[in-house]
Amino acid sequence: MKNIISADQRLKEQRGVKGVIFGKAGIGKTSLLLTLPTKSTLFMDLEAGDLAIENWRGDTIRPQTWQDCRDFAVFIGGANPALREDQPFSNAHYEAVCKKFGNPEVLNKYETIFIDSITVAGRLCLQWCKGQPQAFSERTGKPDIRGAYGLHGQEMISWLTHLQHTRDKNIWFVGILDERSDEFNRKVFTPQIEGSKVGLELPGIVDQVITMAEIKNEEGNLSRAFINHTLNPFGYPAKDRSGRLDLLEEPHLARLMEKIKTGNRLPLIHLEPINQIENKENK
Repeated sequence: MKNIISADQRLKEQRGVKGVIFGKAGIGKTSLLLTLPTKSTLFMDLEAGDLAIENWRGDTIRPQTWQDCRDFAVFIGGANPALREDQPFSNAHYEAVCKKFGNPEVLNKYETIFIDSITVAGRLCLQWCKGQPQAFSERTGKPDIRGAYGLHGQEMISWLTHLQHTRDKNIWFVGILDERSDEFNRKVFTPQIEGSKVGLELPGIVDQVITMAEIKNEEGNLSRAFINHTLNPFGYPAKDRSGRLDLLEEPHLARLMEKIKTGNRLPLIHLEPINQIENKENK
């Protein structure tokens, strides 16, 4: 059948890595851009905080509004044919953006899109949402914050999903990681993104969730590292869909992607049944 993709065809397809890297402010997330090939990387600078990479020689785009973010997303990812013509990321939206920006083939030179940051994108999105009809009560006409946040969740998830479906490019988001204490005085780490819906659904959208943090080595010295496994002793948010990354990896994006694409899959860890563990503890 024409619509069935064979295993050989699927394996030959070029597929990019989609991931998000969280870390505290100042840990060096933006500087990760320096670990990527200059000519094949496009920097989406939402933070306007490129002082750390002022000598970087790559190309940059600077969205200033939520509409800019949506326009760049459809320009990079193409149209979604399942959407109505009046919806963002539809064929009509894509054609309008191509008239605005020019021939989309200009993007063919880029293998990686580095977006700094998802935190600021969320703020731009919420600011836009607060001005939409859904953000006002139909009965009183007064602002309805629940309606604004509901729309915000829909908008952000649509934006992230559209970029995630850009099959032939690597898409990396970076964002700030907040640290707080729960009611039992335990450390809890949460992504700094407006609205709870986006933070909850983001790990299911991207392939990789990585925390960049300072880790003590055996000598007691601090060094930066990527934490990649969901089960980690630090309590950081992380996920490795590739199954090829170690718990800790050096903070170098180009080498990390090479390992994700070509490295050997790690063996699955054998876990004892819970009842056996409980029996051992009781003994």
